[in-house]
Amino acid sequence: MYGEKDLERQIKRYETLLDTYKERFGDHEGVVLFSSPGRTEIGGNHTDHNHGKVLTASITLDCIGACKKTDDNIISVHDITYNDDFKIDINNLEKQSSDNGAMALIRGILKGFINNGYKIGGFNAVFQSNVIRAAGVSSSAAFEMIICMIINTFYNEGKVDKVTFARIGQFAENEYWGKQSGLLDQCACAFGGLITIDFENPKAPKVRELDFDFSKENHSLIIVNTGKNHADLSAEYSSIPIEMKSVAKYLGGEVLRDVDEAQVIKRAQEIAKTTGDRAILRAIHYFEENKRVDEQVKALENGEFGKFLGLVTDSGNSSWKYLQNCYNIAEYNVQGITMTLALTELFLKERNIGACRVHGGGFAGVIMVILPNEYVEEYTKYINEALPANDVYNMSIRSYGVVNVSQHIM
Repeated sequence: MYGEKDLERQIKRYETLLDTYKERFGDHEGVVLFSSPGRTEIGGNHTDHNHGKVLTASITLDCIGACKKTDDNIISVHDITYNDDFKIDINNLEKQSSDNGAMALIRGILKGFINNGYKIGGFNAVFQSNVIRAAGVSSSAAFEMIICMIINTFYNEGKVDKVTFARIGQFAENEYWGKQSGLLDQCACAFGGLITIDFENPKAPKVRELDFDFSKENHSLIIVNTGKNHADLSAEYSSIPIEMKSVAKYLGGEVLRDVDEAQVIKRAQEIAKTTGDRAILRAIHYFEENKRVDEQVKALENGEFGKFLGLVTDSGNSSWKYLQNCYNIAEYNVQGITMTLALTELFLKERNIGACRVHGGGFAGVIMVILPNEYVEEYTKYINEALPANDVYNMSIRSYGVVNVSQHIM
């Protein structure tokens, strides 16, 4: 799940988790271990919420939990990462203005299980996460999926499928946390591995696993945190699905998947009088990005890695020019993503290697870089010297999504 190189560190991490559980809740006999990964978005930037296509993968950064079922209808949580403690009474699932993010998500997930006809109950839990928070690698979805797996394991005999996990997580995020999201993040964290997802029917998205390993191409997948998270950028993030849907609505649809790209192009000026110009540009990005996902999958399956890298570059350029999610126009003097992309593009162009693009929600947060293994150390030094506030993470794609670790290792 983590690879042999990182195994010793991960064992110590789980030992710390169990020791903390014992300190907080007493004997850890009967405790069950869980893990839920973050994710990397390789293709399909901001397409899921309009029922589009994506190419995504789970990564080795994860949220882990030590949990034990209780019979008191109380969920008691200690979060090591944020040194936080809280309790939730499962008999009170109404939205609470005093809830922090984690509490809101748990309460929303519990409500989602009930709405779907499943059982819920109490448990004690200690969590620790190394998924970069508010940086586009889905720390919130990783947390949502681990909560779903806990409830599924303890109270539903493991019968709830992972698509339902994803839909419940989306419900909690949209309705209880007040953040617009599609299903990309939740599906990637739930299923694991390298997958392509078609959200034409969001109630039953088509998920297909791809057998591809970047390391076999002697390339690394790098995530660069540009130093500012997008936790306070919900309005900018939410503007994208809203504007895309405004174009669809003008043409009689609910989402862009319902309408024809040719009509958007033919009637662009007419539509823009109602939606604004940016909405048209974002719609064009959506349609072209869907095509790119299909082309990326085909390139990987045909072993055309060079073509795949070119498509990653095209995706990044489209996000920058048309989707326009590389910086917040209200703070145009703060452009961590665009500056990091610019410097990275210079590095790659000089050596005629790799590809880069904005990653995830955008506006702030992280970029993705794919480059040959032998250049990783040089690139890391280059970025750290130019932009010392940036953190560079060499990622690995893990084959497991959210998992009951105790069951897996037995």
